[in-house]
Amino acid sequence: MTRSRWLLFAALIACGRSSPPSKTDGSYQGRTIAPACSHLGADWLERPDREAREQPDRVLALLQVSRGMTVADVGAGTGYFTVRLAHRVGASGKVLATDVQPEMLRKIDARLGREQITNVQLIRGTERSAELPARCCDLVLLVDVYHELADPPSVMAGIRRALKDTGKLALVEYRAEDPTVPIRPEQREASPEGDKMSLSQIRQELEPLGFAFVTSIEELPDQRIVVFTRDDVIPTTPAGQRR
Repeated sequence: MTRSRWLLFAALIACGRSSPPSKTDGSYQGRTIAPACSHLGADWLERPDREAREQPDRVLALLQVSRGMTVADVGAGTGYFTVRLAHRVGASGKVLATDVQPEMLRKIDARLGREQITNVQLIRGTERSAELPARCCDLVLLVDVYHELADPPSVMAGIRRALKDTGKLALVEYRAEDPTVPIRPEQREASPEGDKMSLSQIRQELEPLGFAFVTSIEELPDQRIVVFTRDDVIPTTPAGQRR
């Protein structure tokens, strides 16, 4: 394993659960739901090699995030993507940063204050809802979050309602098809994928929940970006984009 892979492996251990399992831990569509990253392991979200491995600015460029957009950062954590989104959408745009842990939201609030960012709204979510307003978002972004959702159908139903007619959903997940991408040790026995998801599993779960597959962007070292729209707003779809 290369040094960068070892660093990623150590980071995944560091972000392991620091509190007892919740009553919602379980499985969905044959997949074991991974434990969420506790605020006690939040330093992992700011690890030194994250920019090189996850390439956040490239992710946002590939998703064509631009000025004036309203973007939701669901499972925002420490605000690693939130602040980048805020700069990209500019003063005419808005970022909705939602997380279930108030400790994470306090970390983001402090960060926004230090960096004098004023176009971010913080939202306390729940295990069943990201608490986003209806038809508010041009883009809803979940970075390494979807596989941790305790109640995917409920959360994604709310996210679907939050998308504008032209809005997109983007999931960034570690590729399960790549055996060299490590998973957290506590997930190995429970699930062969753990903190990773295959493209087929993502589509199997999202399409029945009212989302239409658009594309999978395979240009990152360890992750893929999977883009969806609401399935009720696509009049026609070019061949090869959706089954």
